[in-house]
Amino acid sequence: MKRLFDFIMAFLGVTLTWPIMIVVGIAIKLDSPGPVLFRQKRLTKEMKEFEIYKFRSMNIDYDKDGKGIQTAGTSSAITKVGKFLRKTKLDELPQFFNILSGDMSFIGPRPELPRRLKHYTDKQKEIFQVRSGITSPASIVFSDEEYLMEQVKDREKYYIEQVMPYKIELNRYYIRNQGFFNDIWYLVATLLKIVSKVSNHHIVRDEELLREHAILLAVVEEY
Repeated sequence: MKRLFDFIMAFLGVTLTWPIMIVVGIAIKLDSPGPVLFRQKRLTKEMKEFEIYKFRSMNIDYDKDGKGIQTAGTSSAITKVGKFLRKTKLDELPQFFNILSGDMSFIGPRPELPRRLKHYTDKQKEIFQVRSGITSPASIVFSDEEYLMEQVKDREKYYIEQVMPYKIELNRYYIRNQGFFNDIWYLVATLLKIVSKVSNHHIVRDEELLREHAILLAVVEEY
C-alpha cells in the first residue's frame, strides 16, 4: 500500500510541479555556472547504493568529489538561488523521480552517505529495513540543521558524534511506529515546519527521546 501511494503521489507531484521545476532550472542556470541537478551516491533499503537527485544549490567548486561535506546555512558556497531552494525545500523536488524508480519513499530515513556507514553499529543498521525517504521525524526535528552547524567549529565531528546517532534513534522510532496515517501526518508536518507551525512534541511522542535532543544542543560549545 505504501509503495502504491508513493508511486501515485510522486507521479502527481511530477505532473503538478513540472512548470515549477522548469522555472527553478532556469533560475539555477542564470544564477551560477554548472549543471541544474546535483547527483550523489546514497544508501537506501538493504544498504543498496543509488544516485539521489536534487536541484543544485551550491557552487560547483564545493565538494567536487561528492563526499557530502557538512555545510553551514550561511556558507558562501550556497548560491543566491540555492538559499531560497533550501529554505523552501524546492531543491528536493527531483527526488520525485527517485521515488518513481523505487529507490526512495516519501517518508523514511534520509538516504545515508556510503562513507558514514562505517560509523554504524549493527543495531543502528536496522534503519535500512525500509526505503529512505524525502522526509521523516528526524528530518523535521533537524529542519534547521545547517544553522545549528554554524555554532560549531568541527562540523563533521559534531555530526558524527552527536547528530547522526540521535537521528538514527529518531529513525528507529519512526520504524517502530510507522503506519499509513502516520506517514500522511509527517508529510503535512513537513510543510508546517517550513512555516514554523509545528513543534517537535507533535512529531516525536517520546519525552525521553526529546530530552536527548536538548542535551545534544547543550554540548555544541564543546565542538
